[in-house]
Amino acid sequence: MNIYLDLFLTFARTGACTFGGGYAMLPILQREVVNKRHWSTDEELADYYAIGQCTPGVIAVNTATFVGMKQAGTLGGVIATLGVVFPSVLIITVIAAFLRNFAHIPAVAHAFGGIRACVCVLILNAVLKLRKSSVIDPPTAVICVATFLLSTLFKVSPALIVVAAGVLGFLLRRNGKEAGKK
Repeated sequence: MNIYLDLFLTFARTGACTFGGGYAMLPILQREVVNKRHWSTDEELADYYAIGQCTPGVIAVNTATFVGMKQAGTLGGVIATLGVVFPSVLIITVIAAFLRNFAHIPAVAHAFGGIRACVCVLILNAVLKLRKSSVIDPPTAVICVATFLLSTLFKVSPALIVVAAGVLGFLLRRNGKEAGKK
C-alpha cells in the first residue's frame, strides 16, 4: 500500500477509536506503531512521547507527526497528523451540532461518566507500558518518583520537569559512563 495512505489510515483509525484525548491514544499508538507496523521501537516511541509532551499541542498529534516524518519525511508527517486529527474534527463537528439538544438527558450524562472512567484506565495502562521501557534502573526510578511528586504535590510546570529530568538523566548517564571507564 502507498506509505502516505497507510500513514493516514493508520492514524485515522487511531484517532477514530480513541476517546479521552492524547494520553488515551498512547496504548493504541504503541500497538499500531511498534507492534503491528514496526515503524518505531518502544524506546523511540517513549522518546516521541517525551518530546511531544514538551512541544505545543496534543501528545498523540505530535507523536503522529514524528512517526510520519520518520517514515516518509515532511509530507509523511503532515499526512499522519491529518490522519490522527481528521476523525476528531469530524466527530466534534457532529457532536457539537447535536450535544446542546441532548446534554441534559441523564442517560447521556451517565454515558460520559462511564467514558471518563474508562479513559482513566487507558491512561494508566499507557503509563504502565511506558514504565517498562523508561524506568530501567535506580536513577530513572528516582527521576520518575521525583517527577510524580513535583507534578502532583507542587504543581511544577510539566515543561520544566521534562527539561530538568532530561538534564539530570544526561548528567547521570555521563557520570556513570565516566565512572565505568576509570
